Amino acid sequence: MATETGPRVGGDGGAFASVGLGDRRRLLRGAAGIAGFLVVWHAASLTQDPFVLPSPVAVGGAFVGELASGDMTTALRQSVRHWVPGTIAGTGLGVAAGVAFGWSRLLDDLTAPLVRTLRPVPPLALIGFAIAWFGINDWGAAFIIAVGAFWINFYASYGAVEGVSDDLLDVGRTLGVRGDLDAVRSIVLPASMPGIMTGIRTGLGRCWMLVVASEIFGVPGVGREIIRASNNLRVDRAIAYILVLSLMFLIVDVAFRAVERRVLVWRA
Repeated sequence: MATETGPRVGGDGGAFASVGLGDRRRLLRGAAGIAGFLVVWHAASLTQDPFVLPSPVAVGGAFVGELASGDMTTALRQSVRHWVPGTIAGTGLGVAAGVAFGWSRLLDDLTAPLVRTLRPVPPLALIGFAIAWFGINDWGAAFIIAVGAFWINFYASYGAVEGVSDDLLDVGRTLGVRGDLDAVRSIVLPASMPGIMTGIRTGLGRCWMLVVASEIFGVPGVGREIIRASNNLRVDRAIAYILVLSLMFLIVDVAFRAVERRVLVWRA
């Protein structure tokens, strides 16, 4: 005879209600944290000149003004044009290289010196190469973004593959897995997928951060608007465009988490 091991409040509806209550509490705490931050920000702005620290109201006004004029949507569209190809290229190459080098000892030994030499080079230092190879355009900016995405995904995938248990591989071989490609496809990739997905998610956020760096040499977009506003001491306008980057990252992160839950549904 089955027995209940946990408290039951008001039937199934009570259980769902308790979960809903917890979610509401988390939302309220988050809202309280944002409200507290805005209060501190407003209080600090009262002691500073507007071109040093504008108030939240001034930033909100600048945000609405830029949105209404169409400048903000235009800049965002321009940034997306190089964010998308840069992110896709850097992520795809980083994951592929990380899996290959993490699995093959020969590839790892051949490329280890080169990887250790190139890894410390920041994407910002490659602006000259981006201009020379691609010009001052979307492809040059996409190159900078791709470099940043590559290294994050490379090391995340490399570490995830290296962490696959030898016991798991032995079990697979016992069950008939033969050859490197078969092992990678049926054992290594599924086992390392949580680490790979974490790297992809981290890389998505890093790529939005690199939008500013990729546009520092004149490519139009949100990053250039931030730089121009800062140079003109329009800090309210600069913060408004920074909020756009934050909102875009939030949207992309929420969408990716939904995809991640479906891909890793077996962990539930």
